[in-house]
Amino acid sequence: MVQVEKLDNGVTILTEEIPHVRSVAVGIWVGVGSRDEEPEQNGITHFIEHGLFKGTTTRTAKKIAEELDAVGGTLNAFTAKECTCFYAKVLDEHFPLAINILTDMIFNSRFNAEDLEREKNVIIEEIRMYEDTPDELVHDVFSSTLWQGHALGRPVIGTEEVVRTLSREDFLSYYRRHYLQGRMVIAVAGNIQHEKAAAVLRPAFNNIVRHNGARELVKPSPKAQTTCRTRDTEQVHVCIGTPGKALGDDLVYVFQVLNTALGGGMSSRLFQRIREDLGLVYSIYSYHSSYRDTGLFCIYAGLASANVTRTLEIIAAEVASIRDYGITEEELERAKNQLKGSFLLSLESVTTRMSRLGKSQLYLGKVLTPDEIVERIESVTFKDVRELGEKVFQPDNFAFASIGPWEDGAIWNNALAKLA
Repeated sequence: MVQVEKLDNGVTILTEEIPHVRSVAVGIWVGVGSRDEEPEQNGITHFIEHGLFKGTTTRTAKKIAEELDAVGGTLNAFTAKECTCFYAKVLDEHFPLAINILTDMIFNSRFNAEDLEREKNVIIEEIRMYEDTPDELVHDVFSSTLWQGHALGRPVIGTEEVVRTLSREDFLSYYRRHYLQGRMVIAVAGNIQHEKAAAVLRPAFNNIVRHNGARELVKPSPKAQTTCRTRDTEQVHVCIGTPGKALGDDLVYVFQVLNTALGGGMSSRLFQRIREDLGLVYSIYSYHSSYRDTGLFCIYAGLASANVTRTLEIIAAEVASIRDYGITEEELERAKNQLKGSFLLSLESVTTRMSRLGKSQLYLGKVLTPDEIVERIESVTFKDVRELGEKVFQPDNFAFASIGPWEDGAIWNNALAKLA
């Protein structure tokens, strides 16, 4: 059972006791991500995530790494478009140590100027490595094409040009505004009772200032555009997609079923038709991502330039088929069973359970039970999928991005004519 406690300063504590395990996962979820950055700050949220591992007033960076290693625990963090999370997994007896380290990092980091300059070089190398990974980079190019000019379209990691300009004063100003006066959720899952966890957490987070009201959002205006980046790579990497549905929208579950049937696994239409039957690609899949006020649906393929035209035509034809005829009853049941099974299997991980609590509370202000989620998946009908496909899969909704030795965006526009 999930228990929720809200502190006077607005910090929310959620716990889920799982008595049959020995471990505990804890995550500190901060309501700040790359979406909160101005263009001249792009990458600062991710940079601060790195900076919090560089040492505190009482611990060196090495000491931070050593203390949880010494008890077999793990410590990590990630930055996303709308949140940042610092998390640890330890044996239940070491929960107080994990909280002590995490809170020391978040509230007592030194932000030493020399350390930050050194880490700046590390991040620039990370950006360069990412730029050399076209099958990952193309997803950012697609986001920036669909959401051109909006913060959701900018890369979480930032750009080398902007990261080079960031100063210690920039970090401190951004950190004070979003970490010491921001929205924060503490999620705990594992072999620990709520009161025992809360007794450690309450005093650790009493120095947070209550945040001022709801987050102000400017919803992006999607653009049906085409971006082709020419690179001397072995393959062409393409992303094709449309706007999706926001977190909290009931149609998210319909989109997940549609996505699963179209490109969400080895039994999906795109995988079976384009890879198994025709051998045109090695990798092809689709996914749906949700944010606070919008979403994104994307189809990815990596393939030889000689196969691009035929592959794009088949993708367009399959999308048109779902728009015009929906999916079969067999596909519907298979997709729902796949989603339910994948979700329930994921609950065997305490880290996944912790993430589910933290993300749901931070974004939605509530946590659905597993039974409620399964019920929502099960309730999706053939008619729901058909109506969603008919609404979303229209020619003027699609954006296209590619990276590789190919730049004829007109070919996609010709394929898109199948949807007219």
